[in-house]
Amino acid sequence: MSIPAPEVDSAAIGPILALAIAAMVVMVLAVTRWRQQGWLIAGVALVGVFVAAVMLVPLAASPRVAFSGLVIADPLYAVFAGMVLLSAALTALAAPGYLRRENLAPGEFMALVLFSTSGALILLTAHDLVVALLGVETMTIALYVLAGYARGRLSSEESALKYFLNGTFAFGFLLYGTALLFGATGSTQYSAIAAALQTRASNPMVLVGLGLLLVGIAFKLSLAPFHMWTPDVYQGAPTVATAFMAAATKAAVFGALLRLVTEALPSSRNDWAAVLWALAILSMVVGNVAALAQRDVKRLLAYSSIAQAGYVLVAIVAANRLGVSGVAYYVLAYVLMTVGAFAVVVAVARAGDTGTDLEAFVGLSRRAPGLAAAMAVFMFSLIGVPPTSGFVAKFGVLTAAVQAGYVDLAVIGALTSALGAFYYLRVVFMMYGRAPAEGEPPIAPVPAALTVALVVTAIGVIQLGVFPIFPLDATQAAAALGR
Repeated sequence: MSIPAPEVDSAAIGPILALAIAAMVVMVLAVTRWRQQGWLIAGVALVGVFVAAVMLVPLAASPRVAFSGLVIADPLYAVFAGMVLLSAALTALAAPGYLRRENLAPGEFMALVLFSTSGALILLTAHDLVVALLGVETMTIALYVLAGYARGRLSSEESALKYFLNGTFAFGFLLYGTALLFGATGSTQYSAIAAALQTRASNPMVLVGLGLLLVGIAFKLSLAPFHMWTPDVYQGAPTVATAFMAAATKAAVFGALLRLVTEALPSSRNDWAAVLWALAILSMVVGNVAALAQRDVKRLLAYSSIAQAGYVLVAIVAANRLGVSGVAYYVLAYVLMTVGAFAVVVAVARAGDTGTDLEAFVGLSRRAPGLAAAMAVFMFSLIGVPPTSGFVAKFGVLTAAVQAGYVDLAVIGALTSALGAFYYLRVVFMMYGRAPAEGEPPIAPVPAALTVALVVTAIGVIQLGVFPIFPLDATQAAAALGR
């Protein structure tokens, strides 16, 4: 008896395949005489990312379900996958000059970025918990190596070890939660779980499994109180790796969380909303308060990312139309703001990632006016000052919370955002309010590719604020027209 071969929908997984092929080409280049040609390797990586992005476009207009329902490529996937690809492209632009300065091999670095990006896309396209777990591990295993990529630097090796131990611990929660949900519902596919929970939403096994899943996700998003690894990892990892993990991981996990709660767990809304409500408040408060005491800009941005994740969570708790589209808009704005801010840190820092403290930014407006202007744009956007994208993002998520009846979340979000203005403005004051000290070393010339990354992110932050485009709404409209 012949066994029919499974049908493979290559279009649905085309972007993932493009990234994997590009990663393998980069790995081949890494063992040839071109292994030190950082620009060539980055160019190959950018081509792979561009091809993957092009392959996303038809999926936004014509959703596809593949592999017996395990994989879905729809507007939600296209939007968040596009954000992950944007993070990878900006990293590829920022990496060559940084890696040359730090005397680090470019080939292995870009291969790891591409493999991690492909794992993020697997996570986003998953319509099954087991596939989601596969995506999480593919994404994070590469990130563990990237965190410790500066071999021989104690802080980098320490950050890799902390990230690995905490990440493995978090994956255990995800795995155990998946097992319990499978035991309670008889399936790991989102649609089947949703159908089963129509009658079994209050099953204790379901509640425990859901709680374990949310704990694992909170670790991956560095939500308080599961955030303790984040400042040390962000500070110790190579700065370009920090930029990538801060942006791409958040985009992938938030997209996956949005799909999970809206498609697999709508019947358990009261349960997961209560947990996410508490995590959102803790993240906004802890992230902003802890950032006030930071003197290192990388640690400051780490605590900032915790607070920003709390604001995104507010929109997920609201789970109304404005909230769902607000998640996509906020994450896009976050990717631009965060990668841009870390790109400025890359330009200001010296070899060995020294000079990332606040004192290194003193008088930056006179030493490097362009860098100071870009950093000011990112800081004002993170505060939420109009007409930047940060203002539209925060206004959107807080309005969604009010519409959904979560006035308390909106009030706390507004108050903590005002608190955050103190440490963001401190960076601006250092750049514009103080003169550089005598004998302060000059800022090294900024590589052309890093300049491109800074220009793209700064213009993107302002353009999204002046002409706000809600990407999820746009792709959903395209999908409706496609049908």
